[in-house]
Amino acid sequence: MSTPSNNAPSANDFLMGGGGAPSAKFPAPGTSFSGPITEQPVVEQQRDFQSGNPKFWDGGEPMLQLVVTIQTDLRDPAVQDDNGKRRLYVKGQLKSAVQDAVRSSGARGLEVGGRLTVTYTHDGTASKPGFTPPKQFRAEYTPAAQAVLAAPDPAPAGVNTTTGEITAPAPAPAAGGQPDMNDPAVRALLAQLGGQGAPAQNSGTNQAPPF
Repeated sequence: MSTPSNNAPSANDFLMGGGGAPSAKFPAPGTSFSGPITEQPVVEQQRDFQSGNPKFWDGGEPMLQLVVTIQTDLRDPAVQDDNGKRRLYVKGQLKSAVQDAVRSSGARGLEVGGRLTVTYTHDGTASKPGFTPPKQFRAEYTPAAQAVLAAPDPAPAGVNTTTGEITAPAPAPAAGGQPDMNDPAVRALLAQLGGQGAPAQNSGTNQAPPF
């Protein structure tokens, strides 16, 4: 009986014909990915990039990695129907960086809704001559409850969320409301009415001219 591949797509991905979120790539220092975790992180065995075979340590233990899917704001035209989700394969120094970030946040682990940010900062020192220097990462993590509290409030209707400019006219005053006595048009109308035979005011009274 064959063992299912750890890299097999999820049930929904298989049903809908997709292969899941594309992996987050870090081509150069400064590359960063950030967003809320959209599904429960899973542990799987690492595989050789070229052959696809499972990888093992010298002692025979499987080499494991944590797969974390986050929702980013990125859209890659080369990715069909890109919805911004990216998979982070957490292993090696990246695992240490994420561990430190989780501990600093006070959380006990990664959870759906928590916000994870990972940045490729620089290259380390190669373990052996001819080997590729290992990438070094910095990570930040905000637990789900804190991420919800830190989310910005939605902007009021008619306000540009980028510039803050009001894009919709102010609502008209309710029908039947009192006129604005500081409005020049209202003042001009009152003056006109006052000069067209308005009844004289009785001495000692504060009767207002009729409208």
